[in-house]
Amino acid sequence: MDKQTISRDGTTLAYERTGQGPAVVLVSGAMSTGATVAPLAARLSNGFSVIVYDRRGRGESDDTAPYAVAREVEDLAALIKTAGGEAALYGISSGGALALEAAASGLPVRSVAVYETPFADYGGAEERAEYTRNLTEALAQGRRGDAVELFLTLTGLAPEMIANARQSPMWAGMEAIAPTLAYDDAVMGDGLVPRDRLASITVPVLALAGAASPEWLRRATRAVAESAPQGTYRTLEGQTHMVDPEVLAPVLAEFFASQV
Repeated sequence: MDKQTISRDGTTLAYERTGQGPAVVLVSGAMSTGATVAPLAARLSNGFSVIVYDRRGRGESDDTAPYAVAREVEDLAALIKTAGGEAALYGISSGGALALEAAASGLPVRSVAVYETPFADYGGAEERAEYTRNLTEALAQGRRGDAVELFLTLTGLAPEMIANARQSPMWAGMEAIAPTLAYDDAVMGDGLVPRDRLASITVPVLALAGAASPEWLRRATRAVAESAPQGTYRTLEGQTHMVDPEVLAPVLAEFFASQV
C-alpha cells in the first residue's frame, strides 16, 4: 500500500488507488487484506478510480482499541473523503455486511454491491452465539490458531483440510490477523439478515451470488436484495464463494456505471 489516511479515532489506514473515473471502494472479508481484492481492482481501473485498503488491524493498517463496528464505518468515511467525497462500495462476504452498514449509516455512497454476504434468512442464532463465545474465549487466551480453526470450521472446511492448513506456510499470516475475526463477527451481528437496517438504505444495492455456491448463500443473498428498497439480486453462472474477478468485474462495472 502506497498511501495512508487517518480515521476519526486516529487509526492510520493503508490504501492504494488506481485508475481514473468515479470512485469505488473495495471492502475485503474475514481473514483477508486489501491484497485479496487487488485483482478485482485491476480489472475495474479502466473505468473507475478504485481504492483498495487494509481494514484496521490487518496488513499495513493500524488498530485502535476498543473496537466497534462504527469505527470501521468511520474508516470508510475517511476513505470516501480521500476519494473526493462520494464513492460506490463493493464488499465481499462479511465485507459486504460492512459496506451495507456504511450505506445504512448515511455515508455519501452512490451505490453498493455485495457478493455472498453470509447472513442467514432462517434460524441459526444459537449456533452463531456459540461461535461468538468460543471465538471470544480463544482470542482472550491468546489461542490464535484455535480462533482461525473455529472460523474455518464455521465456513464448512473439512477437519482434514484445516489440519493441512495448520502445517502450511500461510498459517502464520492467518494467525497474525486472527484478532480481526472478532471484528467480522461483530459486523455480522446475530448472523441473520438485518432486514430493518437494510430497509433504511436509500441507494441502489446489487446483491450477487454464485450459481454454484450453497443454496443457503443464494437464499441469503436474495433476502438482502429483497430487504433493500432498491435492491437487485443476480447470480453468476459457475461461480462459488471464491468468485473469479474476470467474471465479477464486468457485472460490477455495468452496475456502478449505471449509477453515476
